[in-house]
Amino acid sequence: MENHSAALLQARHLSFSYPGQVLFSDWSGDIVSGINLVLGGDGRGKTSLLQLLAGDLQAQSGQLQIQGICLHEQPVLYRRQVFWVDPRTDVFDQISVEDYFASVRGNYPQFDEAMLGSAIEGLALTPHLHKNFYMLSTGSKRKVWLAAAFAAGASINLLDDPFAALDKTSIEFIVNTLKQQTQDPTRAWVLAMYVTPPGLPLSGLIELGD
Repeated sequence: MENHSAALLQARHLSFSYPGQVLFSDWSGDIVSGINLVLGGDGRGKTSLLQLLAGDLQAQSGQLQIQGICLHEQPVLYRRQVFWVDPRTDVFDQISVEDYFASVRGNYPQFDEAMLGSAIEGLALTPHLHKNFYMLSTGSKRKVWLAAAFAAGASINLLDDPFAALDKTSIEFIVNTLKQQTQDPTRAWVLAMYVTPPGLPLSGLIELGD
């Protein structure tokens, strides 16, 4: 699991608390190319860490930087390097899957049309393309976010519990696609999970405890 790659994302001295709960105190870590696992039990801050790295949550102190682009100095440019969707969001409920993919296509200059087509097929999304999100099951919504992440071409890709609510065929497709993505030294995948996923080569591990 040793990886000598330069960090694509550097977090330095992050502190973040909810009222009555300190999640991170002077925390530093690096995200390298390949698959980085954020491992931890319930309430240990896995999702909050992804939200901090995405710039969705604001740390009380500390600095985040993606290849020289600091979040607090260039927030728009920073966020363009990151793909993140909170899987519990309802913000897209009134738009169609096709329109969502079009918005991702417009936001990420490295968007890969062939990869999107492959993901739509591999995750069996074709029957859902014209549906609005509120019509989709939890699993189908998650498949849409994952297809978008694979196609977006972002440097940093943050996936919260990516195998939850998915069927075996979809999980196999995601595992195989992630394995292929580890060959790209310009992209990092950060998976927040309760357990270590079998069959995935890890470049980095952040343990938040049980």
